[in-house]
Amino acid sequence: MKFILGKKIEMSQIFDEKGNVIPVTLVEAGPCTVTQVKTDEKDKYDSVQIGFQELKEKKIKKSQKGKGFKHVREFRGESEHKVGDKIDASMFEEGDNVKVSGISKGKGFMGIIKRHGFARKPATHGTKHHERAMGSVGPAYPQRVLKGRKMPGQMGYERTTIKNLKVVKVDKENNLIAIKGAIPGRRGTLLEIRG
Repeated sequence: MKFILGKKIEMSQIFDEKGNVIPVTLVEAGPCTVTQVKTDEKDKYDSVQIGFQELKEKKIKKSQKGKGFKHVREFRGESEHKVGDKIDASMFEEGDNVKVSGISKGKGFMGIIKRHGFARKPATHGTKHHERAMGSVGPAYPQRVLKGRKMPGQMGYERTTIKNLKVVKVDKENNLIAIKGAIPGRRGTLLEIRG
């Protein structure tokens, strides 16, 4: 089981042996510290809790003692890690398949055309000032809008997971991982990377 927390740096591109351009996202992966290990006997499930980006002593609250990190996340599954172990980018190798989770970019309040891909209404034949409006929102019964209806609203800023991404390069000295393709979020977004 491979897992680490990281921070999105930026997108870039590298060239392979044949000279083809590969779009990559650079991620500062770790170093992370194991803060807690849960077991099936004691906690009814197996997991490892890790912390990323250590806080200064004066910023640690009483409830955070022993877990003085800016970000703390839990990864389910059995592991041989012990409390205090360090996890860094060397855990991953070139060619590994990973899945990356993060909070996507917030795009604000959007209409149905941009948010859900609805089509415009015809520009003629009686349509006036309603080319981008959504039309009917429900049946005569029940006399309310049903839950789950696609409507205008806040777009983005949701937890998103992208699977089957390939690790192209690993810089173990600087804790950098280059992952092929785009990854959710803006620069500086916290990412959960699982192998």
